[in-house]
Amino acid sequence: MTTSAPAFRFIDLFAGVGGFHAALKAFGGECVYAVEIDKAAAGVYERNWGHRALGDITKDANKDVMNVPAHEVLAAGFPCQPFSKSGAQRGMDETRGTLYWNILQIITKRKPKVVLLENVRNLAGPRHAHEWQVIIETLRDEGYRVSETPAIFSPHLLPPERGGRPQVRERVFITATHNPTGMGDDLPVLPVALPSNSIDGWDPRQEWHLEDLLDDSHNIDGCNLTDPERQWINAWDEWVQTWYEATDGRRPPGFPIWADAWTGYDKVVKKFGFVPECRDLMEADPDLPQWKAGHLAKNYDLYSLHRPWIDRWAKKWSVYTDFPPSRRKLEWQAQDTGSLWDTVMHFRPSGIRAKRSTYLPALVAITQTSIIGPRERRLSPRETARLQGLPDWYDFGDQRPAATYKQMGNGVNVGAVWHVLREHVQRDADVLKRTKAGRSLMEAVQAAPLSPDEILKKMKPTVR
Repeated sequence: MTTSAPAFRFIDLFAGVGGFHAALKAFGGECVYAVEIDKAAAGVYERNWGHRALGDITKDANKDVMNVPAHEVLAAGFPCQPFSKSGAQRGMDETRGTLYWNILQIITKRKPKVVLLENVRNLAGPRHAHEWQVIIETLRDEGYRVSETPAIFSPHLLPPERGGRPQVRERVFITATHNPTGMGDDLPVLPVALPSNSIDGWDPRQEWHLEDLLDDSHNIDGCNLTDPERQWINAWDEWVQTWYEATDGRRPPGFPIWADAWTGYDKVVKKFGFVPECRDLMEADPDLPQWKAGHLAKNYDLYSLHRPWIDRWAKKWSVYTDFPPSRRKLEWQAQDTGSLWDTVMHFRPSGIRAKRSTYLPALVAITQTSIIGPRERRLSPRETARLQGLPDWYDFGDQRPAATYKQMGNGVNVGAVWHVLREHVQRDADVLKRTKAGRSLMEAVQAAPLSPDEILKKMKPTVR
């Protein structure tokens, strides 16, 4: 029995549990090398893809050793350590001691047709302008076509039929094509994605529905709310309901509603002789940050207008004595939603944040898992995997839910990778079609459907 040759070979660096792998394999690629230093994530990777990912890139790819095999696509969700800013130095030497330097060693010696890097959006922000420029210039020095303008994309911008998911997860992608002849170097290189672009007319503000990915049929026991958590939500839900009644249906304030500010109200008013504004507080205390002065002033004003029912509410729920400081603050970002239980909530160190239950903020690798108000529970590990575009057969073994939450928070969204690579191949088709390997990659990507979902659904874990 013979099997068809893969359309292209890829390597998966800093692989996590395999978000890049899912997209690239669905395109018809074959993984020839993967590395992930976290043992739990590497175990999930091997369980599902049958490929051992344990290793250390610093030992496999450096100036003396190259254990990474030849490949056509290099994918990496790489950590970004600061590079040196000494003098006006640019180039590969400046990246020495960082993991990006090891990626460059692979690029220099293997010259993959396409480089696909992913990182947090801040990499393209002003704090990392230097690092960004070094990455772009080193890729160009190695003969790659790459856009200097960041490609920023989030899965919530994609319609569901194109692999999108209701998760605001903006990431920066650096996509580059090996272009040793310099074809088209006189033309501007556009980014493959921009956060302002609408895909097929999709409006994520109006059209996402979380219910499409929620599922109570699997094990959700560990997602239930504790009694204190329910008490905090019930208390603040009553506050919201009373607010609506007291203001004839006006939406709650957009600034943080801060109960601790109200306890100091009488003392502050006595000191000033009136309800102070932001500038009054800052003049009285030059060390008071402007943001804090603004929040305090707005809460003093709110309390002065609604003191009777706020005092009754606080006494009923023992807010000042029984609630921890981080639960004595509500950040209402749910617009006209009628009840706190109808929102998506997050228990943050800064307070309880409530948003409309349309789409979710980015999964994070810490304990701020979204609470789905209508379901009265947290998002389940399986549902976080769905948010990242992984199929329901994806097997996390018997690991603790906390490990899965962490892995999903650190992961890359499959649909976003799928879309970005499609757009990249379309942009650089003129270069790719000039070589046999480039044509094979291009044809595989162009022939694939608009979404990886149906392809992934038909796959199965390689190893149980």
